[in-house]
Amino acid sequence: MKFANFTELIGMVKGKSNRVVVPGANNEEALSAIKMADENGLISGGVLIGDSAPVKNMMKNVGLKEDKFEFIQCVDVPEMCNIAARQIKEGKGDFLVKGLVDTKYYMKAILNKEMGFVPQGALLTHFVLFKTARYHKMFAITDSAVMIAPTAEQKAAIINNAVSILRRLGVDKPKVAVVCPVEKVNEKIPSTLDAQILAQMNKEGKIPNCVVEGPYDLYISMSKQAAEEKGIKDAQVAGDADLLLLPDLDAGNPVYKSIAFFAEGVEGATILAGPNIPVILPSRADHPSVKLNSIALCSLLKDNK
Repeated sequence: MKFANFTELIGMVKGKSNRVVVPGANNEEALSAIKMADENGLISGGVLIGDSAPVKNMMKNVGLKEDKFEFIQCVDVPEMCNIAARQIKEGKGDFLVKGLVDTKYYMKAILNKEMGFVPQGALLTHFVLFKTARYHKMFAITDSAVMIAPTAEQKAAIINNAVSILRRLGVDKPKVAVVCPVEKVNEKIPSTLDAQILAQMNKEGKIPNCVVEGPYDLYISMSKQAAEEKGIKDAQVAGDADLLLLPDLDAGNPVYKSIAFFAEGVEGATILAGPNIPVILPSRADHPSVKLNSIALCSLLKDNK
């Protein structure tokens, strides 16, 4: 990877001219992140969409000055998202930052065919990049927020989305662990059957530019010692995964939030994979630093298409 942690990433993109577009800007966490991004030289301004009076009051609360920003008055949440998408389409902003708006309206605006943000047939999926104290490198997880119960074919598309991002970040051939409850194929556990299919698709070149292995449990995916103890030998991914493919939303969302909440020394960034524009998609409860890291990640991806 081109950077070993988020501090290095922020240093790489400092001084770039980026305009953020924020639907639902009446959100102190989002505004705090934008203030941090401004202080770190990551943005040059932006467009804040929402009820302007409360937005400006919140800006005062977090210490964000108004002079670099345009304000668009709107109180209707779906329309906020539509306006934000049009701002990007018209070249008035570089990427979207989700404020206090429902994800379904945010996604619907991005998926609008008139915007042209999503290639035909592409899936939109969630991509989270993590750095923790207990793992030897940065790693990503997918999908923890969008796809509810993906089929094996959809999981292949999810992998392709994430691999595309990782390659742009400098990981030439990402190592993908298909995470399941157990490390052996079991007909009663559908995720293990999918893992078998995905590993075979990878061998046949149908999931290119990466190495896919599984089924692996989480320990095997992240620990060479655990892999050896369970008899996993001559594996490229075990204990050295760049990407964890999680089986469905029921597993993916709790894993994401557990890492974010419990992991030692955790830092993260959350974006949308699949569109041809950078899109930040954090949880409402995510710390402003996650949004700051996500802005930095989008800045790098914007210039590495």
